[in-house]
Amino acid sequence: MPMPAVKKTMNPVDGNGQPDFFPPGSKEEKKIFRKLQEKLRPHFDLVLSNKLAPCTVVVIPSLTMDQEILSKISGINHYEERLLCMLLLLRNPRTNIIYVTSETVDPVIIDYYLHLLPGVTGHHAMRRLTLLSCYDSSSKSLTQKILERPRLIQRINDTILPDHEAHMACFNVTPLERTLAVQLRMPIFGCDPDLFELGNKSNGRKIFRECRLNVPAGYEDIHSEDEVAKVLAELKKQHPAMRRAVVKINDGFSGDGNALFSFEGIDQNNIKNHIKDALPIRLKMVSDELSYSMFMQKMKQMGGIVEAFVEGKIKRSPSVQCRIMPSGLCEVVSTHDQELGGESGQVYVGAHFPASKEYATDLGKIGRKVAEVLKEKGVLGRFAIDFISVKEKKEWIHYPIEINLRKGGTTHPYVTLQFLTDGKYNEQDGLYYTANRQVRYYFCSDNLRSEQFHGLTPPDLVDIAMLHDLHYDGTLQEGVMFHLIGALSQFGKIGVVCIGSSPQKAVDYYNKAVEVLQLETVHQLYTH
Repeated sequence: MPMPAVKKTMNPVDGNGQPDFFPPGSKEEKKIFRKLQEKLRPHFDLVLSNKLAPCTVVVIPSLTMDQEILSKISGINHYEERLLCMLLLLRNPRTNIIYVTSETVDPVIIDYYLHLLPGVTGHHAMRRLTLLSCYDSSSKSLTQKILERPRLIQRINDTILPDHEAHMACFNVTPLERTLAVQLRMPIFGCDPDLFELGNKSNGRKIFRECRLNVPAGYEDIHSEDEVAKVLAELKKQHPAMRRAVVKINDGFSGDGNALFSFEGIDQNNIKNHIKDALPIRLKMVSDELSYSMFMQKMKQMGGIVEAFVEGKIKRSPSVQCRIMPSGLCEVVSTHDQELGGESGQVYVGAHFPASKEYATDLGKIGRKVAEVLKEKGVLGRFAIDFISVKEKKEWIHYPIEINLRKGGTTHPYVTLQFLTDGKYNEQDGLYYTANRQVRYYFCSDNLRSEQFHGLTPPDLVDIAMLHDLHYDGTLQEGVMFHLIGALSQFGKIGVVCIGSSPQKAVDYYNKAVEVLQLETVHQLYTH
């Protein structure tokens, strides 16, 4: 992605007021960034031990990833709203939040979040919340937009109170976020971008092998169409019974960088040439809008992997989310059973929390093992591991398939639950307990969508939710939380977190939300 023009900024390390030029990615910038990151441990030690500690969190919900791949996701600009769950931190009366977006967020959406704050009035919370916008709906990443607006950067700095320690919270951390951190003179709770490659598909396979986990048969560091064809042929020779393989771009997102290859009918006598000739026809991209030529172009640019498609009669797609703290503490923060959809079964649709009691604790043990290895490599912040799990006789076999070295689709639902209930996931028994020791579950989705929903505005949604009791009840600590609300009117798409005292109750809340939205918009069928 293009880097913004170098601009003059104040030296954040020596504080001498002398202007310096810090070229993005330069040794000087990296040195300053590492120095800023050293502030995180004392900052977090204070904030985590004292909820009255004065602090400011600058939320940059930028999906700084390949824009061509992201553009294939419906309503992608509104994914910046997913981290609005961070507004629930305003329950701490001396915490300030600065939230920056590409486009202005509807005040109705902000009010929707703030009314959930326990023990804090909306007025008190609003005084400590600063919403800033780039007023830019282009496909550039949010962080790049901010870097192109020095006055906006200055406005962020001016908003931070003198007695507040501040840090950035980002969806993912790339060289662009590092440049922004240096210009803002604050650390990021996230991984140094020089280590970002540890989270790609190729390096994920290497780390899994280092941890002695069950890695699907395959190859990594593939960079061309010829190499894809070659290793597909090798895989089939080594595993003659193999029916399908998965080809993945290293930095794909939400399954949209994946493709499936079927070996059915391939000539075993001339397998390499047959596969090479058949590749453009047989390779089926998960994203309908990603062409074969574009897929191979991304493979050349980013690299990727080819691995066996894990088959099984009883198969699930769980994940584990971990966090490496500035102190070096490794935490298992959640497990999920993901629901994958689309024709390929590779697209993330939603998730049940926590993962099945049959294996939630096993996932936690694997997550902790990987976390310890990543910690030794210098990784910081949240990451998740996705699995394909197959039941053979009475035992579940877990195949880790990728590391997401960033926040992901299961981050904001869990953060929402945690901030609403002040609870914690217990990796020893695989259950989540609220502050008063009640067990809670949820079902979440980023992809509740229908043509009928087009035209519903944020005020419409709030009216419907209030009329049909589709909201989170703080007394019961159960109910429905909507997100991605800004995507509803144009794209007919919304996200939802349904919290219940049992797995079935969480699903019941979801089914009710779907039923209500469909009934309230049935007239839309006759107006399109």
